[in-house]
Amino acid sequence: MRMIDVLSGLESRILYEDNHLIVVNKLPGEIVQKDKTGDVCLADEVKIYLKKKYNKPGNVYLGIPHRLDRPTSGVVIFCRTEKALVRMNSLFREGGVDKTYWAVTDKGLGSKEGELVHYICRNEAKNKSFAYTDMRPGAKEARLLFREIGSSERYKLLEIKLLTGRHHQIRAQLAACAVHIKGDLKYGFPRSNEDGGICLHSREAVFVHPVSGEKIQIIAPVPVSADRVWAFFNI
Repeated sequence: MRMIDVLSGLESRILYEDNHLIVVNKLPGEIVQKDKTGDVCLADEVKIYLKKKYNKPGNVYLGIPHRLDRPTSGVVIFCRTEKALVRMNSLFREGGVDKTYWAVTDKGLGSKEGELVHYICRNEAKNKSFAYTDMRPGAKEARLLFREIGSSERYKLLEIKLLTGRHHQIRAQLAACAVHIKGDLKYGFPRSNEDGGICLHSREAVFVHPVSGEKIQIIAPVPVSADRVWAFFNI
C-alpha cells in the first residue's frame, strides 16, 4: 500500500526522467535527505517510486548532487547512476547549473532589477546565515541577480538568478536589504505559512546532461498554497 501511495503522489511531480537522472518538484516542508528529525524524505520516496515502476530487486541507487532548504519548493535533481552523480557534482561545483528562483516578498528592492553583492557568514549553531556589505572573517562572497516580475497590493514577486551558491543565500541577502520572503520566520517575516513552507521556489534549472551532452531545461510549476498567494500573480 505504501508503494502505491508513493507512485500516485510522486508521479505527478516528476519533471524529467531518463536512465541517468530523475528531477522532482519538491513541496514546501519536504526534506530532500534524511536528517535528525526522522521524517520521511523525498529521496526515499523517489527510491520507492523507482523500485516499483521498474520492478527493481534489492536496493535502488540514488545520488543527491544538491539540496533545497526544507521550507523551499521546486526543482530537485537526483542521479540514478554513479556516472551521472560524479558529473552533476562537478557541474554544481563549477557553476554549470543555471538556477532561477521565484520569491514572494513583503516589499521590493528599490529598483526593478539589479545585482546584490554581500559577504555571508554561516552560523551553524543557529542554522542561519548573515549577509554583510563589508568583508568579515570567515565570510564568503555571495552574488545574485534580481528582477521584479510581479506586484500586488501586499507583495512583490522577484525572479532571482544565483551567481554563487551559499547557505541560505537568497534568504540572507534579501533580509540584509530589509526584504523578507513570505512565511520565512527565521529571516524576519512576521507570520508563518499554513503549509510550514516559505514562498521561495526553485523555478528553473538549465544544464548540459551529464551523459548525453544534451541541453536540459527544467521548469517547476509553483506550489498550490493554502492562501493562494502565487495565484495573485496569475502564474
